[in-house]
Amino acid sequence: MHPLTEDAIRASFANCSQGEAKRIPMPRDLAQTPWDDLDFLGWRDLGAQDRAYLVTPRGDGLTGVTLRSAASRKGFLRRNLCSLCLTTHAGGGVSLMTGRKAGDAGRQGNSVGLYLCSDLACSLYIRGVKSPGAAGDRLEETLKVEEQVGRMAGKLEEFLARLGV
Repeated sequence: MHPLTEDAIRASFANCSQGEAKRIPMPRDLAQTPWDDLDFLGWRDLGAQDRAYLVTPRGDGLTGVTLRSAASRKGFLRRNLCSLCLTTHAGGGVSLMTGRKAGDAGRQGNSVGLYLCSDLACSLYIRGVKSPGAAGDRLEETLKVEEQVGRMAGKLEEFLARLGV
């Protein structure tokens, strides 16, 4: 993924108003982002932990979506699996994140959800750059990293299509 500017990121959001996009807090470490290891940029709102943002290259441009995560159950130790990268995490490492649909459907309150790594670092887990820690794991696969990235990109594309963006 190529480095992104704040203006390009803000202009990419497809499931919120322009005013809402202008108020989205940008990642603090954007300049240090490991762009070569990313297939999409994802981050959490440090001021409102239930909000997350995802921006991905699509076609000739970018598509960004705002997400909300369901409240996690404190002390709940069941392992959960991310739908994109197939990484398991214990506790709050995977969240059900929902995005408001684009257009009239979204204005009527319709949304679509997907289980994602809470830190949105799926690309880094697939490439082995980041570890889910002692309480998590990556499923052992026979697919090459490039094939796993392709599968993740396909699942992300399906999610974005369901959002109508």
